[in-house]
Amino acid sequence: MKAVVMAGGEGTRLRPMTSSMPKPLLPVVNRPIMEHVLRLLKRHGLNETVVTVQFLASLVKNFFGDGEELGMSLTYANEEVPLGTAGSVKNAEDALKDDSFLVISGDALTDFDLTDLIRFHREKGALVTVCLTRVPNPLEFGITIVDDEGKVERFLEKPTWGQVFSDTVNTGIYVMEPEVFDYVAADESVDWSSDVFPQLLKEGKPIYGYIAEGYWEDVGTHESYVKAQADVLEGKVDVDIDGFEISPGVWVAEGAEVDREAVLRGPLYIGDYAKVEAGVELREHTVLGSNVVVKRGAFLHKAVVHDNVYIGPQSNLRGCVIGKNTDVMRAARIDDGAVIGDECLIEEESIIAGNVRVYPFKTIEAGAFVNTSVIWESRGQEHLFGARGVSGILNVEITPELAVRLAGAYATTLKKGATVTIARDHSRGARALKRAMISALQTSAIDVRDLENVPMPVARQQTARGSAGGIMLRTTPGVPDSVDILFFDERGADLSQAGQRKLDRVYARQEYRRAFPGEIGDLTSSSRVFDSYAGTLLKAVDISGVAESGLKVVVDTAHGSASLVLPSLLGRLGVEALTVNGGLDETHPTETAEERRIGLVRLGELVASSRAAFGVRFDPVGERISFVDERGRIIEDDRALLVLLDLVAAERRSGRVALPVTTTRIAEQVAAYHGTQVLWTTTSPDDLTRASAAEGTVFGGDGRGGFVVPEFSGVFDGPAAFVRLMGLVARTQLTLSQIDARIPTAHVHRRDLATPWSAKGMVMRSVVEAAGDRQVDTTDGVRVVEPDGRWTMVLPDPAEAVTHLWAEGPDEAATQALLDEWAGVVEGAGR
Repeated sequence: MKAVVMAGGEGTRLRPMTSSMPKPLLPVVNRPIMEHVLRLLKRHGLNETVVTVQFLASLVKNFFGDGEELGMSLTYANEEVPLGTAGSVKNAEDALKDDSFLVISGDALTDFDLTDLIRFHREKGALVTVCLTRVPNPLEFGITIVDDEGKVERFLEKPTWGQVFSDTVNTGIYVMEPEVFDYVAADESVDWSSDVFPQLLKEGKPIYGYIAEGYWEDVGTHESYVKAQADVLEGKVDVDIDGFEISPGVWVAEGAEVDREAVLRGPLYIGDYAKVEAGVELREHTVLGSNVVVKRGAFLHKAVVHDNVYIGPQSNLRGCVIGKNTDVMRAARIDDGAVIGDECLIEEESIIAGNVRVYPFKTIEAGAFVNTSVIWESRGQEHLFGARGVSGILNVEITPELAVRLAGAYATTLKKGATVTIARDHSRGARALKRAMISALQTSAIDVRDLENVPMPVARQQTARGSAGGIMLRTTPGVPDSVDILFFDERGADLSQAGQRKLDRVYARQEYRRAFPGEIGDLTSSSRVFDSYAGTLLKAVDISGVAESGLKVVVDTAHGSASLVLPSLLGRLGVEALTVNGGLDETHPTETAEERRIGLVRLGELVASSRAAFGVRFDPVGERISFVDERGRIIEDDRALLVLLDLVAAERRSGRVALPVTTTRIAEQVAAYHGTQVLWTTTSPDDLTRASAAEGTVFGGDGRGGFVVPEFSGVFDGPAAFVRLMGLVARTQLTLSQIDARIPTAHVHRRDLATPWSAKGMVMRSVVEAAGDRQVDTTDGVRVVEPDGRWTMVLPDPAEAVTHLWAEGPDEAATQALLDEWAGVVEGAGR
């Protein structure tokens, strides 16, 4: 049997290490990752190997040649352009078409039993056998579900936490029959997991999954690269180490010189012809490449040093990676997580702070303090984006410097000359950061339209009018010391997860586009945005009957920006309105949950005493809205969703309503009674707004005060929900309490459980296994439906070490019992 080693990837997440070196040549304990892979293949009798190459292909070919030094026969299949995981193998079809073959990545460190994998493939008579393994964090991999016989039932490529239903992932190692090439188009970019395998499953072809025991690490990030070194030194993976173990865990290669006064605390590795002087201290997980020189008094701990590097006296290196041919001069300090590219010069007494990336061929001047820390790492996040965009403490986590880099990264994802609309709330922090971001956008060849302080729905609407995207800065709801930076797409909706990942990658690489002097972007301001917004809203939403109804309402703008647009709306609606808390307060740009509750109680008192039809309270940015009925009673947000749904469905009598899967199933009863259908979405706001914007959708809401009015826009919009409610109440001539009374009582409760990141994948697999024969819905997380209709939903939080549980039963006791039962499953798996 022949093997295929895929060695064409760019390894962009590993830059700057891969800026001048292909990822398969990155050394792990002084041997290229791909050499470890080839030695594994040889150990299992796979001596004839085809290597697919694309990025820096000549370096791979020159290093391994024809494979003679390894006792193997290597040939190469070169891609002119990237062809995807399947397309690159198809490119080597001529060498593989006569027999079964094994596919393996050239940049994954593993010691799997490939002989047993091949045996399994042949015993099952499979067309494709996918090698699987279990990992604690499955987000960056493809999840695979197999039945008791090992047959594959489902694939899901690179899921979000809401889609995780197992910790069994695709390792990218396959055994295949040549017939699989019939399903791969030539000279096109084709992927196994997303293109070929789904088609094979659809046609009922025999695809099996082999769950391998042993070590496997996808060396795709700086953290996993450093971890791989430590795992080899700790003996966690069965690979050959080129050297002699002179004491437990201390490996020294041929020709290395180590002074007897050097302090060595293993496990560690010293490469061939390296020189370690007296007074040097090398601690655990340190790896020195070939010809490295470490001068007297230097201290290295968990440092990975590539070939031909000079480490000067009194230098201090901790948890960093140093590229080949780099010089680190006297008393320099390089901190944890920093990566220095090839052929750099780090001059005397300079300091490289943690997580800094220094690209190849750069010089850091003597005494310089280089600090471009990725603050997100200190918060334990792998990505910029959380549930509220990019969030953090003002001037601690979200600094002007970060805002500038973030705006530069966002601009880099757009075309030169594109327009970005930018807006803010009424806080001083948002105003200061907005100015910094405007400058970064302009100097990246982006035209900027500045709306100043406007409600978020207005910012979204204006973004959708000809902009390539938008940015909104606001104080984090309920956290006055923090700020959120939200990014919009060309529709004014939140940036999709794919767009977030793209921005994340550009930011992580710190590869920002800069404009030439003649390309500097323009800055304009927009006038009459509130009149424009109000006019468009009143034309789109049915307000017939409002002027004649004689309705009286109380409106609380919570000292927020909704007060800027409401005068234009209320005047044209022709209703009697009492507006309270209308002044903007820069020193109080948000409100806590307790403050909001107190405000709603006061609003209820005003509604009852003034005999108004109802009252509404906006959030500080006008995105969300809460209701009080004519008696002054607060209608809780989840209940308000059902009330407005009932009104809309009763009037429309057709169409769909978009609701997150955590909503009570009473919503289905309400919708069905009036002839409408529920379209269930994930809990992600961008998924809900996308579904709400689809043709045939008449309503959307999230049960937390966010409502979508599709005839006007596809995003959460407080003023639009208010205007729609006015029209519906005026035409039905029913009070909110009457509508509320005719809707059954729901019993949905939520519980949050602390769950270590390393256990999240195992938790979701345990939930699926515990579900047994019960109906399982994986629209978002895992929702287990009991035969009598009770249900429980388990959803890992994407940004925190928490798992969320929702449950619904016929009464409080049944609901709490469900939560207790599944909390036990989650906590048992998370231990």
